[in-house]
Amino acid sequence: MIPGPTPVPENVLSCMSKHPIGHRSGDFQEIVQKTTEQLKWLHQTKADVLTITGSGTAAMEAGIINTLSKGDQVICGDNGKFGERWVKVAKAYGLDVKVIKADWGQQLDPDEFKRILEKDTDKQIKAVILTHSETSTGVINDLQAINNEVKNHGKAITIADCVTSLGACNIPMDDWGIDVIASGSQKGYMIPPGLSFVAMSKRAWDANSKSDLPKFYLDLNQYLKTVNKNSNPFTPAINLYFALEESLTMMQNEGLNNIFSRHARHQKATQEGIKAMGLNLFAKEEFGSPAITAVHPENIDAESIRKSIKNNFDILLAGGQDHLKGKIFRIGHLGFVNDRDIISVISALESTLDKMGQLKAPSGKGISKAISILNNA
Repeated sequence: MIPGPTPVPENVLSCMSKHPIGHRSGDFQEIVQKTTEQLKWLHQTKADVLTITGSGTAAMEAGIINTLSKGDQVICGDNGKFGERWVKVAKAYGLDVKVIKADWGQQLDPDEFKRILEKDTDKQIKAVILTHSETSTGVINDLQAINNEVKNHGKAITIADCVTSLGACNIPMDDWGIDVIASGSQKGYMIPPGLSFVAMSKRAWDANSKSDLPKFYLDLNQYLKTVNKNSNPFTPAINLYFALEESLTMMQNEGLNNIFSRHARHQKATQEGIKAMGLNLFAKEEFGSPAITAVHPENIDAESIRKSIKNNFDILLAGGQDHLKGKIFRIGHLGFVNDRDIISVISALESTLDKMGQLKAPSGKGISKAISILNNA
């Protein structure tokens, strides 16, 4: 129950056990063709979605270096560990970075983006880079509102880290007009780590034609050229493609709206169950992520809770990062997660707090609340 790698369905794991096939073979080209169309369905876009053998960080770095040039002015949103990372990547490539910060656990303010973008009358800002669902804090940023301010600017593009949000909540790329979306396989895709995905709008490809940042393995022009031939410029993770085809087929059978509703339902059951047992949420409810809930237990070491739940119930939760280590723990509820998993983790948490003498509400109140929501939502 961590926010990645997430649980993998047995039928997806079985697909990975097949013997690899040649990545230049007709059989593999059929898989590339099918998964490319499935990825476009998931991203809700007509644009090609490019698959890279690498992590979500590779996809984000590819989005940055394929659309920008050295010295370009960019805005980076920073309200967590991954927002910090994109600031570091942008600076590593010599970009002129303006950082919009929010405290960890707080949402980025779209009005701050609006103020800076409106002041840029010379149109020097080339991109806005941000994380949609901040995995380190359980906060989901208002990507649609921020992207609207970028579109009003008229020149800048949006580069969005949707690693934890894609496949968990609605991100209609074409309808919202998002320019670059990056994601990774080990989250909502329900397969192991190793593949990442980049979708680029026409505006992003126009920016690509002017980009002068160094790139070779992450040169998206090579991926675009080969995906149109149902191939890949380098040796891909073939068995992960087998898994990808199976997992995306499962997602299509469930349907996008059902996927989004399931995640919203599990988010609500988790959050309300936690509150009912007397614990605090780290992120305010109105901007909690459908993929992950961060819990802030006052006056209790979060690591001791994690350790007890792992030892007694064989359930792994994620800890806090950096200055939040020991202060929060995080429950992942994205991808291949069902009602039983939510009931199990809330029950385990409530039992653990009771055993530690730290349960602030009557025993059973948390799980009762979670079950009520699961049965009636």
